[in-house]
Amino acid sequence: MNRRQFLRTGLLAGAALAGAPMLNLGRCRLLGSPGPAISTRAADLVLGARVIDMLSLLTLDWPKLLRWHQGRAAFVERDFRALEIAGIDILHPAVETSSADPAGAAERWIGGWNSLLGSQGCFLARVDSPATLRAVPQQGKLGVILGFQNSNHFRTAEDVAAFYRRGQRLSQLTYNSRNELGSGCYEARDDGLSPFGAAVVAEMNRLGMAIDVSHCGERTSRDAIAASRQPVLATHSNCRALVAVQPRCKSDSLIRELAARGGVMGITMVRPFVSSSSSPNLDHVLDHFDHVARLVGVEHVGLGSDVDVTGIDPATGRRNPIYDIAGLEPRARVFQIADGLLRRGWSGRAIELILGENFRRALGEIWKDSKPRNLPTRRDPFCPAPRRRVPRVT
Repeated sequence: MNRRQFLRTGLLAGAALAGAPMLNLGRCRLLGSPGPAISTRAADLVLGARVIDMLSLLTLDWPKLLRWHQGRAAFVERDFRALEIAGIDILHPAVETSSADPAGAAERWIGGWNSLLGSQGCFLARVDSPATLRAVPQQGKLGVILGFQNSNHFRTAEDVAAFYRRGQRLSQLTYNSRNELGSGCYEARDDGLSPFGAAVVAEMNRLGMAIDVSHCGERTSRDAIAASRQPVLATHSNCRALVAVQPRCKSDSLIRELAARGGVMGITMVRPFVSSSSSPNLDHVLDHFDHVARLVGVEHVGLGSDVDVTGIDPATGRRNPIYDIAGLEPRARVFQIADGLLRRGWSGRAIELILGENFRRALGEIWKDSKPRNLPTRRDPFCPAPRRRVPRVT
């Protein structure tokens, strides 16, 4: 069963389209969700796009992820299918490294991912070059970009190359607080990018590692954009013009500077960054896409949802309140966003850009190309059938 056939089974639940040759007419209840039906045109767009979510997680159940990393539990086809339902082709499951030993924590994290990626060739593939950005979505696997939401594991500029060799391809310069590179967004005083931070930025440019300023303070973000010779990303941020009380959101002037250098900002679905309303909903999320597109063009906005496919807090077994946004289900989020943007008059091509093409373009400019990895010449007969791309609807 290929990707389209598998997803179609859920997409058509409750819809009288079982014999339709294309998902381009009417509406369907998404994946058996109790939420509102979406247009089948939105379904076609997502299924035909190369979807990249630049802050998305395999799971919020950290003990389970640790077991996968350590090989104490297998990542099996059931786990893969649960992720595949979301319609995402490539994800960036970064964490921050604020601990007593950030370098050791980063070593363990990236080592765990290398172990998992090396053992799960049927389902997961490393994405670390322009070649793999192009190839992995065609293989029927879920692509994984290795990165961190902090750079405090870089004790010297030479450490950038060491982590690059281990597979890291993106680093957020700071998390919420200050580190040796610069200031986080919740610092009362932002002194900007430090000389050490500037040296790390230069080394990241030299190697082809993407720079992320999602949690950086305003001045540190500006300094990084000015210092970089490559586009700078805000993988998961929202617009301060819409949520003025949140330092994590980006100002219009900063968004303009980021876009002027070719950068892209991913919109997050975390409740406090979506709206200051007591009842945030899907329209509030869509407002952020609209705002960036009007401000700097649709070429500079993408997905950075900051959630997994459930939004469930494993400690309680219930939805984490920070993901409680009316009209937005974590596993259906890409389809619901595409449907909402269509209702607002966005073109199919514009939606393809935000679903993945913008981040693919920016990463293609930043990364160095290399011989593709995880591209076997012979398919393992025990692997599930690969997903096939479907015709785009415009």
